[in-house]
Amino acid sequence: MLHHFFTELRAANIPVTTREYLTLLEALDKGAISPDIEHFYAVSRAALVKDEKNFDKFDMVFGHVFKGVEVLSGLFGEEEIPPDWLEAMLKRQLSEEEMAELKALPFDELMETLKKRLEEQEKRHEGGSKWIGTGGTSPYGHSGYNPAGVRIGGESQNKKAVKVWQERRYKDLDGDRELGTRNLKVALRRLRKFARDGALDELDLGGTIDATAKQGWLDVIMRPERRNAIKVMVLFDIGGSMDPYVHMCEELFSAARSTFKNLEYFYFHNCPYEGVWTSNLRRRAETVKTLDIMHKYPHDWKVIIVGDAAMAPYEITHAGGSVEHWNEEAGAVWLKRIVDTWPHLIWLNPQPEEWWDYSHSTRIIQDLIGPDRMFGLTLEGVDEAMKELTR
Repeated sequence: MLHHFFTELRAANIPVTTREYLTLLEALDKGAISPDIEHFYAVSRAALVKDEKNFDKFDMVFGHVFKGVEVLSGLFGEEEIPPDWLEAMLKRQLSEEEMAELKALPFDELMETLKKRLEEQEKRHEGGSKWIGTGGTSPYGHSGYNPAGVRIGGESQNKKAVKVWQERRYKDLDGDRELGTRNLKVALRRLRKFARDGALDELDLGGTIDATAKQGWLDVIMRPERRNAIKVMVLFDIGGSMDPYVHMCEELFSAARSTFKNLEYFYFHNCPYEGVWTSNLRRRAETVKTLDIMHKYPHDWKVIIVGDAAMAPYEITHAGGSVEHWNEEAGAVWLKRIVDTWPHLIWLNPQPEEWWDYSHSTRIIQDLIGPDRMFGLTLEGVDEAMKELTR
């Protein structure tokens, strides 16, 4: 793949020499590049591109050659799962009765058993109930069914994984999307508190008339523009089960950007933990500490959390329960801190409200933030949520 990368760069008329290519290989050989694909991108661009005018061409070649590559090594240090173990060849069709008979392992036992499987397994398996593979009912692998497993590679099928061995990339929400209706903006405008600030750049018509009448000549009076002084922070759940709701979230994001002049936004996945981010492309390299946000933005900010609240309960209740990384403190701890820091907080849920009672994680989150703070991501729901924030 690296040799193909080098030849593709040359084919794109980027002046890359053999000496620079060998420098990159030496950096890989000596472990100077972390397993993260973004770190490899940064180092390879620094090593191979001498003129910034070629950065765009380099990005296009890099995206073409490494499309779909997320990490350079496995999750548990040097151990890696061979790709051929996870090639989906067989998928068992289970009846509802067979699915109901399967038992979910406790989270701690699930992770400990995975480590043992990595040490013991020697070949690829398909359609089984124990080993890492594809199809079947094993808690490890992909394209099968288990009520609580670790998905390794592949695509989500049944939305049951409690952890994912795969670094996924998400797309930033488009805040410039034009809405098909103005109703969402009108609903957000319920959250208003006007104040005059800034430069004297607006004509005060009443003041000008009064001053002119008193002076006997035209006396133009200016005043600061009247602006919405409400300060709003939005936390967007991104990726996974939120993918079907991207369009709805983009409409909300676009409406919020045009309505609130004091707007900050961050992304998280499933449940907020110790870090959030503002760019999904750079989320590993540019994570913002949640504690830093708590110290930077005071308690008078209005906070809107947007997410479907649908996840494995472990992700909220357990340390290490995050589907993507090892969190030292449970998601419930961080949610409680967020609620305590910003008392003016609501949660917008894009899932139909009649589904909420069937989701254990949704009920847990409602208990943590308060039962009257979760609203549907509908026009009526947003309208009610803005009323709640103005109280």
